[in-house]
Amino acid sequence: MSEILAKYGFLIVPIIKVAILVFVVLTLDAYLTWLERKVIAHIQARWGPHRVGPHGLLQPLADGIKFILKEDPMPSGVDKKAYFFAPFLTLMLALTSLAVIPFGPDITIFGYTTNFGIADVNLSLLVLFAITALGVYGIALAGWGSNSKYSLLGGLRSSAQMISYELALTLSVVGVLLIAGDLSLKHIVEKQAGDFGLLSWNIVGLSKGGGGFTQIIGCVCFFIAAIAETNRVPFDLAEAESELVAGFHTEYASMKFAMFFIGEYTSMIAVSSLFTILFFGGWLSPFPASWPLTHYLPSIILVPLGLWVVFDGLRYETILGRIILPGLGAVFILLGAGLFLSPVNELIQGPFWFFAKVGAVLFFYIWMRATLPRFRYDQLMGFGWKFLLPVSIANVVLTSAFIMWRMK
Repeated sequence: MSEILAKYGFLIVPIIKVAILVFVVLTLDAYLTWLERKVIAHIQARWGPHRVGPHGLLQPLADGIKFILKEDPMPSGVDKKAYFFAPFLTLMLALTSLAVIPFGPDITIFGYTTNFGIADVNLSLLVLFAITALGVYGIALAGWGSNSKYSLLGGLRSSAQMISYELALTLSVVGVLLIAGDLSLKHIVEKQAGDFGLLSWNIVGLSKGGGGFTQIIGCVCFFIAAIAETNRVPFDLAEAESELVAGFHTEYASMKFAMFFIGEYTSMIAVSSLFTILFFGGWLSPFPASWPLTHYLPSIILVPLGLWVVFDGLRYETILGRIILPGLGAVFILLGAGLFLSPVNELIQGPFWFFAKVGAVLFFYIWMRATLPRFRYDQLMGFGWKFLLPVSIANVVLTSAFIMWRMK
């Protein structure tokens, strides 16, 4: 195996990583819809999905089958090329944006060392922004090609919104780039490593040499702009159902509608990953390296979670639940015990912390949807141009001034 990887690893490993990433991301997208419906339901004192499988865990599968089998009508008078190309472009760009994100430190398998991502690009942040900037074309094409006034207005709204907030989004990361001195996402994470744990992250900025500067302002500006870029509440004016029926995807159904849906959730994952890398230390642990007990947190979390799932399954109301849930709980327990006793525990530390942080950001996305009302369009544009952009510029000025002061 080592000889094969040494000779053909440059070809085999990327193909395997792409296949794994696409499978994992599409599965996460499906269960993000389940999680969103569950969390919002509990916030609003409702049950949410609970009939298709135990706790509604098979609901994403049912939704997928429904989208595949659903009728796919095409309105008359559409621009066929734009109409068909728009959902493919939206999904393709969303998936491509994940290609340059490092999900952990470099790993060595069978003597072959590779990065924990698809591609390790020196200008990965620039490449990521270039890809996401093209995302507006998918929505604009969907609005234009649908031959519908509602869709056209939704596409125009989204185009103006994404271009406006893209400025604030880009400027909000300039402070991080000034501190790191690099456009590589992997190097930006490594720059945040230190003896102080989370205190060394860019959001706090207490580095060992005293050269850091807190990026709390850039962090808040980036997150707000990212929500607007992904068309999520309270900035989902592109698909305001009270005004535009469903916005740019009003005339889409079946799998073409699902592609827009998958693209939106994939963009959320990409933005959450970038947010974690830039401000929250990426795959770095929030605890100092001198605390060895924290290395066993994956096991400490998985084993009690598995016990709770087994207990819940034994008293579940349906026979299917009493079969599936104890089995799932047993898998969690065995996985936690295996990680505790295995050298793999050290290997998963980086991905564990990375995905834990991304999950927290995604939960915040969902929480906001259940909490905040939608802005008016004039409020949306005014907030982006009159408040967010000037504050982002001010953060660049403050960070530059601090760095100049440190150089004296």
